[in-house]
Amino acid sequence: MRRIATTLAALALAALAGCSSTSQLVTGTPRTPIDPAQVRVYYTPPPGGFEEIARLETASGSFTYGEQNKLNDVIAKLRTEAAKLGANGVLFMGTQDTGGGSSVGLGVGGGSSSGYHGGSFSGGGIGVNISPTKKFAQAVAIYVANPPPATAPQTPATVPPAQPVK
Repeated sequence: MRRIATTLAALALAALAGCSSTSQLVTGTPRTPIDPAQVRVYYTPPPGGFEEIARLETASGSFTYGEQNKLNDVIAKLRTEAAKLGANGVLFMGTQDTGGGSSVGLGVGGGSSSGYHGGSFSGGGIGVNISPTKKFAQAVAIYVANPPPATAPQTPATVPPAQPVK
């Protein structure tokens, strides 16, 4: 019995690990790994060019809810994987949503029995399945020799207070 429990636990861990993986196709020369915080995300090719290191694909976690949370999850995974390859940039290619959905099932039953102890019985049940859609993302892990300086967040212009109408 203990052996079966150990085997089931190992299979469950393997299934969970398979659900959260990021695939990579190395197309260039990997470098020494760096901290994921040093990996910049580019939505257009950086000026001055870059060296392609790998093609990356990943998906948000199985229980990640909310569009922004899903996007944050896939970008974090892409940055982590790029950092392992020594890439200091990720050229984001896009996302798509697949799978998931929700459903509700309802079942009701009943019956009666006659005989020495006669009686009746009834039962019912409701099943609910709420599976969020996953967000899949594709990117290219890149090395930028001279990355452009990071731009500071823009602050909104100060608007003078409205003048009272006379």
